[in-house]
Amino acid sequence: MKKQFLSVIAFTSLLLVYCCGVAIASKQPSQTDSGEITASSQTAVTQTESGKVSGYIEEGVYIYKGIPYAKAERFMPPTAPDKWEGIRSSRSYGPTCPQGKRMGWYSDEQAFAFHWDDGYPDENCLRLNIWTTGLNDGKKRPVMVWLHGGGYSAGSGQELPSYDGTNLSKKGDVVVVTLNHRLNVLGFLDLSAYGDKFAKSGNVGLLDLIAALQWVNKNIASFGGDASNVTIFGQSGGGGKVSTLLATPAADKLFHKAIVESGSMLRTMESRYSRRIGTAVVEELGLKPSQIDEIQKIPYDRLLSAGEKAIVKVRAEADKEGVSSFIFGWAPTVDGDVLPTQPFDPQAPAQSRNIPMIIGTTQNEFTMSTYVPAMRSITKEQAVENLKKKYGDRMDDFLKAFQKAYPNYQPKDLIDVDFIFRPSAVAQAKLKTDQHGAPVYMYMFAWESPVLDGMFRSTHCMEIPFVFNNIVRHASMTGGGKSAQLLSDKMSSAWINFARTGNPNVKGLPKWEPYTQEKGATMFFNNTCEMKYNHDKDLLDIIMEFPTRGF
Repeated sequence: MKKQFLSVIAFTSLLLVYCCGVAIASKQPSQTDSGEITASSQTAVTQTESGKVSGYIEEGVYIYKGIPYAKAERFMPPTAPDKWEGIRSSRSYGPTCPQGKRMGWYSDEQAFAFHWDDGYPDENCLRLNIWTTGLNDGKKRPVMVWLHGGGYSAGSGQELPSYDGTNLSKKGDVVVVTLNHRLNVLGFLDLSAYGDKFAKSGNVGLLDLIAALQWVNKNIASFGGDASNVTIFGQSGGGGKVSTLLATPAADKLFHKAIVESGSMLRTMESRYSRRIGTAVVEELGLKPSQIDEIQKIPYDRLLSAGEKAIVKVRAEADKEGVSSFIFGWAPTVDGDVLPTQPFDPQAPAQSRNIPMIIGTTQNEFTMSTYVPAMRSITKEQAVENLKKKYGDRMDDFLKAFQKAYPNYQPKDLIDVDFIFRPSAVAQAKLKTDQHGAPVYMYMFAWESPVLDGMFRSTHCMEIPFVFNNIVRHASMTGGGKSAQLLSDKMSSAWINFARTGNPNVKGLPKWEPYTQEKGATMFFNNTCEMKYNHDKDLLDIIMEFPTRGF
C-alpha cells in the first residue's frame, strides 16, 4: 500500500503534463433540434482577413473548423496566415500539434471515459474552430475562447467530446472558439542562448495564443461575435494558459474576462532552467553551436526524445538546488520580454486588475482511488499511516481540520480530496482580491460521476461537459443522466452569463458572492448547489506548511 501511494503521487504529476471582416449574406439556419446538417456552397459563407470560409449548419449553429489563424516556422514567432483565393472549405478539424504518447491509451477505463480524439499531427497546426448562432444579423455576441488542457505538452482543441461548442453556443447565443497551438519541444524549447534568431523560441507556444486572440479581435465580427467582449477560459493546462495570459503584455485588451478551471498557475519556468534545457537538448542531438540552424530540420520524434532526456537531466539538477519541480520543462518562461514576470507571484499582474475572474477546482482532481483500486476500500487507519509520511506531527491537526471541512467524509476521501490544485486556486483568488479591482468568484465542483461504479468521482476534467452543456455528448464520462443535466443547466448558464456580463449569478443557483479573504465565499456545484464560506481554511493552513510544488 505504501509503495502504491508514493507511486501514484509521481503518476499524478506526470499525468498533469499529459491532460475584422464583414460577413457575407448567408442563409440563416432554422432553429431546430432535428440534427439536420446543411453543408453547401450557399450557406455558412463568411469573410476573414485571409479570404472567405465556408462551414456548415447543425442544429441552428454555424460551425467552422480548421481555420488558419497564423503560420510559423519551427521555433519562430507566428506570423499572419497566407491569404487564399475563392472560398476555403472549413468543415473538419485541422491538424493537432505533434506530441508524445498519451498515458491513458493504456487504460481501457480511462480511454472509455475520456473518449479522446487525437486527430492527426502536423507542425502546421495553428488552426481554430468556431460555433455561432448567426451571421450578418447585426448582433454582437459574447465570445468564449477555450484553451485546452494537457499541460503545455499535449492536447488539442478537439480532443474531448466536451469541447464541442454546439450546445453552449446555441444555449447562450454566444460565439465559441477552440484552437490548437504549438506544444512541448515545438512550443517551449528555449534556444535563446544561441543568438537573436531564437530569442523568443522558449515562448512561441504562448505567442501562438496571442496570435489566435489577435485573429479573434480582427475577424470575429464576421462570425457574429463582439471583439470587445471576449472571455478566455481553460482547464488544467488551459487554466495555466489563462493565468499566464493575464500577465502577458501582448495579450492586454485582447480579452475582458477570464475563467481558470483547475489550472491556477502562480509560477512558470525561469530562464535559468529553460536555457539549461535548451543547451542540454542541443548537446543530446550532437549539434555544435555553429550548427544550431540544423535543429529546425531534425525529425520531430528525435527532437522530442532529446527534449525529454534533457528535462530529466536538468530537473535532477534543479531538485538538488531546492526547486520543487511540479511544473518543470515545457512551459512558458519568464524571459523579461514576452513574459516579463511570474504570472501571479508575488502579486497579481496589474493588467488583470479590471478583468473579472472565475477560479475553481474539482473536489477530487486526480483521484488516487481511481488509479489504485485497492485505495477504494482503504481504512482510516491505512490512510492515516500513508499521510503521516507527509504531515508527521501535524497529523492529528490535519484530521481535525479535515473533519471540520468535510464532516461526512469516507476514509478514501483522506487520499482522494485534492490538495494540489485547491491551494493554488485560493492563493490566486487572494492575490486577485488584493488588487481591489474587478471581482473574482470561486467554485468547487463536487458532483461525482456514476460511470464505472463511481471510480472517477469528481476527477480532473469532470466539470468540462457541464460547462459546455455536453452531458449527453460526453455521456461516457457523465453517465448522461438527469441529475447531471440539471447541474449542467445551472453551470453552463452561469458561465454564459459571466461571459456576457462579468457576473455568474443565474436563476437556479444560490446567490454567488464574490470571493473575499475574510469570507472565502465558494460555490459548491453538486446535486444541491450551495455557498460555503472558508470551509477548508484551517485545513489549507496546514496543507500550505507542506508545499508540493515550486513551479
